[in-house]
Amino acid sequence: MAATPPQARRFSSQIGEDAVRLGDRILIAPGLDAEAGGPMSAYTSFLGAGARADLPAPYAEVWVVLGGALRVGAGSGAVTARTGDYVHVPEQAPGTVEALEDTTLVCVSVPAH
Repeated sequence: MAATPPQARRFSSQIGEDAVRLGDRILIAPGLDAEAGGPMSAYTSFLGAGARADLPAPYAEVWVVLGGALRVGAGSGAVTARTGDYVHVPEQAPGTVEALEDTTLVCVSVPAH
């Protein structure tokens, strides 16, 4: 019997009631997890203005900024990303992420977590 071919799936970038709170100004809303996404995962994140989180992560990510602005990285290697930009955050990248204003972004991670 032939396997069912993969198909496109749509996910919302809205922060819903299933969001996980990290501290008082960061929300993470699940999207595509390891079970459903194979080698990658994706989620939406909301960071309130001034929210900060430490890097590094043990996986690479691409962040697509849907609205707002944030600063990512360490020292002179840090970058600012604004609405419409995307940022590659390599595995074990040093530094922090800081929301310069209320910011919503979609994160895609490889490998999945």
